[in-house]
Amino acid sequence: DKVFITTTGIGECMEGAHPSGSRAEAGDAIIVTGDVGRHGAAILVARRDFAIDAAITSDCAPLADAVKAMFDAVPDRAAIHTIRDATRGGVGTVLHEIAAESHVGIELSAAAIPVAPELRGVCGLLGLEPLYLACEGRLVIFAPQDIAPTLVETLRALPNSQQAAIIGRVTPDFSGRVVLRTEIGTRTLLPEPSGELLPRIC
Repeated sequence: DKVFITTTGIGECMEGAHPSGSRAEAGDAIIVTGDVGRHGAAILVARRDFAIDAAITSDCAPLADAVKAMFDAVPDRAAIHTIRDATRGGVGTVLHEIAAESHVGIELSAAAIPVAPELRGVCGLLGLEPLYLACEGRLVIFAPQDIAPTLVETLRALPNSQQAAIIGRVTPDFSGRVVLRTEIGTRTLLPEPSGELLPRIC
């Protein structure tokens, strides 16, 4: 449609906070701040003629309050190793990038990943993986397992992250790869993303 909208934000560097894609460590828990993939699915259903009647709304939401609340909830801000938003390529792409940057493996639990029921239906019809659909209001966080429950509890108290969940862990095994433990207990490699990863698909 040849329409582009650019926004710029001004933020504050918090003292003691050093989140980076290269700081994930074996033993870290992996947290998402809510159900995944709704924004990408909402845009696809709205813009394509799939003849699908699904009441999917975008997950678009501000993230600054969630970030501040997490850093305020722990005594050592540096303990939160990684924070990334999941717009570009969805949660799956973010996880592959962090695994590569930190030289670690990632193991996810399919049963723990929050996915809206209506989104599961759309993905089943179209053959899509929710982990690779864009999110506009979701964070992926890596932090030690001992503080992960505190972070999840903090997030669930906020209006836009009430479905925050621990979805996996970092492992020293299979460096650079993302493995998914299925609902029946088997393991499968989550395929690496392919094609062009658009930063915004609105």
